[in-house]
Amino acid sequence: MKIGFIGLGVMGYPMAGHLLKAGHQLTIYNRTRAKAEKWAAEYGSGNIAETPAEVARDADVVITCVGNDSDLHEVVLGISGATSAMKSGAILVDHTTASARIARELHDQLGQRGIGFVDAPVSGGQQGAINGQLTIMCGGDPVTFTAIENVIGCYARQVTLMGTAGSGQLTKMVNQICIAGLIQSLAEGVQFAVNAGLDPLQVFDVISKGAAQSWQMVNRHKTMIDGEYEHGFAVDWMRKDLAICLEEARRNGSHLPVAALVDQFYSEVQKMGGGRWDTSSLLKRLV
Repeated sequence: MKIGFIGLGVMGYPMAGHLLKAGHQLTIYNRTRAKAEKWAAEYGSGNIAETPAEVARDADVVITCVGNDSDLHEVVLGISGATSAMKSGAILVDHTTASARIARELHDQLGQRGIGFVDAPVSGGQQGAINGQLTIMCGGDPVTFTAIENVIGCYARQVTLMGTAGSGQLTKMVNQICIAGLIQSLAEGVQFAVNAGLDPLQVFDVISKGAAQSWQMVNRHKTMIDGEYEHGFAVDWMRKDLAICLEEARRNGSHLPVAALVDQFYSEVQKMGGGRWDTSSLLKRLV
């Protein structure tokens, strides 16, 4: 298929590579052109566009993977945005972790132009993107989802339609709410083990085989014990995601006391200069 890909950050960069390796024709756009040039040099192919509109021209599918709601609005609906050039019958897939509100807005506005839309945030981190093992949670119309399922499956181990437009973003919010509590508990457990005079590596080797086991425990306890916080999703981005979760919770009447508290802990990490540390750096504020 002819695919336009917008946003070559830590996630989008390898995701676009998987599409090219699968045989799709790619045109790419990144706000910083040097990143697009690096990608084209590394993968030995791909046309570099000057604007999102140029990416979208003649594309069967346009894929966005940018920072937040305002970035997404700009590259899709702004001047020289993708929809100014997308043809009727094309589909836009958005991998940004954004609000459900903008997902519904884009679904409605693009639908009026005969363009399909699927909100499709991802989980699995940078390594999952590199390995093509992401989990993708989608919102949109079943027919539109079916048309793009195999395309985004090029970099996923699971692709699931969760419901109507916005449902993918709402599911990603649940994911982030759960992760926030897990990492804080893991940070407290590491600190407790050390203060109790136990060998923390032995402790987590044992308890990771039981009911306390989680992905975060298995994959992050060693780096946390070693004080290494360069392994994945940054604190700045987690705070952006938690802000989206807390705003949606106020709208739908949910109570998120743990997520709200952990968000404040992350603000302390930012004040320590750790905005680019990975999310497991919650331990840093305890030691």
